[in-house]
Amino acid sequence: MRNALFSRRDMVWAGGALAVGAALAKPFDAAATEPGGAGPEPTSWVDSAMPEVTHRMIETNGLRLHVAEQGTGPLVILCHGFPECWYSWRHQLPALAKAGFRAVAPDLRGYGRSDRPEEVEKYTILHDIGDIVGLVDALGAKQAVIAGHDIGAPIAWQAALLRPDRFRAVIALSAPFRPRAFGGSVPPTTLMPRDENAVFYQLFLQGPEAEAALGRDLRRTFRAQFYALSGDRPPSAGGGFPAGMMPRKGALLSEPASLPVWVTESDVDVYVEAFTRSGLRGPLSWWRNIDRSWDLLAAFGGAAVTVPALYTAGDRDFVAAVFQQDIARQSSFVPKLRPTIMLRGCGHWTQQERAAEVSAAMIDFLRQL
Repeated sequence: MRNALFSRRDMVWAGGALAVGAALAKPFDAAATEPGGAGPEPTSWVDSAMPEVTHRMIETNGLRLHVAEQGTGPLVILCHGFPECWYSWRHQLPALAKAGFRAVAPDLRGYGRSDRPEEVEKYTILHDIGDIVGLVDALGAKQAVIAGHDIGAPIAWQAALLRPDRFRAVIALSAPFRPRAFGGSVPPTTLMPRDENAVFYQLFLQGPEAEAALGRDLRRTFRAQFYALSGDRPPSAGGGFPAGMMPRKGALLSEPASLPVWVTESDVDVYVEAFTRSGLRGPLSWWRNIDRSWDLLAAFGGAAVTVPALYTAGDRDFVAAVFQQDIARQSSFVPKLRPTIMLRGCGHWTQQERAAEVSAAMIDFLRQL
């Protein structure tokens, strides 16, 4: 039965995603240079590389979030995925601002300059939604449109479902709507296979060894994942991982000879700095709370997203491949869903790989609200 076990397609998808956890090298420091040099963390600043973007630390839901902001007008909140940060929306910030919107991209809790609670249990989807609701308040707005990519997409979907009074529309990239954010009628991790020799990659990400594996060489990790999960990889490339299972002794994934044209070494520098600063404990805690987040959303199983919605994904995105049945039926849970936009030749990094197309689709949707 489809709900009782992972299909072979699921395993192939997950095998691609193992690129994230398979790039290994040397340890990294726990702190990075402050934006203004030595001294206390500033509350606001401008980066000379993107002078139109204002950076601020904002109090919300009992912690501080770092946000990047550009433009004036109706508010649009942009939630990044794993393992990313606000910078994944670097192309949409100016595009939305030019179109007359106020675009705000936070580092989610645990990421970049945002606060990093120590307790693992404080990284459920409801904590993230609470942060974004509080962010809307802190920004002085009554409502916002919420957008999300990768794990940011289920955050956006469920925020719109739970608080349609605060989020007047939702835009999701890569991950389609799934009931209770993670789908299924049993705890998600109970469906994930493991044996004495190998473990399903999401279970690997929940374990303590994931932090060391991903963090030994952050530059190699990001260069490898940006290539391996993109639409630029050869169709035959699979990283050598069988059926989505990660060998318990680990495996190496070679770095690409060159990066795809849509990402530069300077872009990689930003991600390396962000994760050198934050570490990986907070970001990985999302995966350690999959079952708990699913459990916390029990009361909302079967509930519909009642606000207008847009869904966009790449036709070479592993998430779109594994969740193709959810994509086909999500309109039954999202009655105001606009026609799905599938981007030919695009992989997982939707808004970075197809920046102009994604920005145009978002702006067209926003203008119709």
